[in-house]
Amino acid sequence: MKPHINSTILKKGIVHKPRKRFGQNFLHDQSVINRIIEAINPCLNDRLVEIGPGQGALTEPLAATGALLDCIELDRDLAKYLRQHYAENSQVTVYEKDGLKFDFAELAPARGSLRIVGNLPYNTSTPMLFHLMKYQELIKDMTFMLQLEVVQRMTAKPGNKNYGRLGLMLQYFCEIEHLFNVPSAAFSPKPKVVSALARLTPHSQFPIVAKDVNCLQIVIRTAFNQRRKTLKNSLKSIVSEETLNKLPLDGSLRPENLNLRDYVIISDAISNQ
Repeated sequence: MKPHINSTILKKGIVHKPRKRFGQNFLHDQSVINRIIEAINPCLNDRLVEIGPGQGALTEPLAATGALLDCIELDRDLAKYLRQHYAENSQVTVYEKDGLKFDFAELAPARGSLRIVGNLPYNTSTPMLFHLMKYQELIKDMTFMLQLEVVQRMTAKPGNKNYGRLGLMLQYFCEIEHLFNVPSAAFSPKPKVVSALARLTPHSQFPIVAKDVNCLQIVIRTAFNQRRKTLKNSLKSIVSEETLNKLPLDGSLRPENLNLRDYVIISDAISNQ
């Protein structure tokens, strides 16, 4: 595999070979970079956090705003290069850490203050999104490059084939926007899939509130583990048919036909037992 470079690393005369185990596909199309920065619309007073800055395609224009920028990079070589590149910029801090284990509360001076961005590795994007939901009260918004299929799952509605656990739980915590698609040619090396930019904005006030969010997650996960079965059959391990029959729901429906409010009704019924 040929090494791939971009402007940030090139300035230091460094070449980095993408590591497959980290799911590295580096963004290099300047027109796409410009569209992403325009979508983020960073400002001087922002508290920016970039997950997986890689070779710095987004880092450079984000840092140029003068805002505080924390970069979380697992690849030790890239973290080293970025630290060297921004050594004289006190506004930029590079953490050589795994975003999946990172405590984002360390970076938040106040509720709703963090603006998180990144080109998330496709092999860890779903667990990363769930990890971030633990900190939703501290986050103003998140703008991520993801696999198109993941964005379709995030925004799916009942009855859609992409509808499931990921979309339901993210929609519980956030408003989600599918901004635009990005072709594989915008990356190096080229991924085998189309990508998309999505924005997640945590709810300032939850439109639907579950008594126990952990219980809600269990209900949704259990239901979609057997998504082709009827609701009463897919959930029989955690809720009795008697309890389900008392609810204003049709137990003969499949999990993909229920909306978020329906799942909260089931979850609350279990919490009350």
